[in-house]
Amino acid sequence: MAAYDPRLTPARPDLAAERLRGRVEAERYVAPTPMRVTAPTAPLFSRPGATGFASELLMGAEFEVYETADGLAWGQAARDGYVGYVPAAALAPAGAAPTHRVRAVRSTLYPAPDIKTVPVAHLSLDARLRGRIEGAFLVCAEGCVPAVHVAEATSAEADWVAVAEAFLGTPYLWGGGSAAGIDCSGLVQVARHAAGFDCPRDSDMQAALGRPVEPQRLQRGDLVFWKGHVGVMLDSDRLLHANAHHMACAVEPLAQAVSRIGASDAGAPTGFRRLD
Repeated sequence: MAAYDPRLTPARPDLAAERLRGRVEAERYVAPTPMRVTAPTAPLFSRPGATGFASELLMGAEFEVYETADGLAWGQAARDGYVGYVPAAALAPAGAAPTHRVRAVRSTLYPAPDIKTVPVAHLSLDARLRGRIEGAFLVCAEGCVPAVHVAEATSAEADWVAVAEAFLGTPYLWGGGSAAGIDCSGLVQVARHAAGFDCPRDSDMQAALGRPVEPQRLQRGDLVFWKGHVGVMLDSDRLLHANAHHMACAVEPLAQAVSRIGASDAGAPTGFRRLD
């Protein structure tokens, strides 16, 4: 049997996806049950008992479940293929597809179409909802969202780098992918998703995107990689990245970042990529 990346392959020694029968070894194979995230955000863990996130799913994200045990659903995120464990309480049967997506970096879910009511929750960019526009609100089963904060689910933002810039100041959170907290590769992924592009979750996966570019020719939208880290260029000199040094999504001169990160275990940049 061929080796596989466990982050992207729903397979364990005891259980694997039915579609992987004959490709990976497992005691049993099952078909997935399509579920959807109903919480504002849902952490995805690499294993039960993990102390940190591997990734984070947003409201409306589809998650294919292969097993539910001890309050955790093991499965695969439909959008980026990431495999892990999600709290079962954050999921419900997938049902009909969402009609709208949140296009604001942060929005508010109200219990009624009234901004003076106490919010039910706060939503992040690219959360997905099914509902209808009624006046100034999107009205859905979960509550009401200001209509100016949403767009049709099939729409896309014109400038993914501008989307990433809108996260400036957002707290750094390992594994995070929302306006409440985000990490380096999560920032790239959520911004690319908002603009309609597919994008893998982790920085080593993103390092295969696009094509190489010389560092002296960097321009807006190019990606800079280090071991375990990624940032996006705002122009030929400035780097935007969610990072643990600032504990936030921050902008700094690339030369400064290269010098500072070079003194750490991450070392010098490992690559520069231009996305087509």
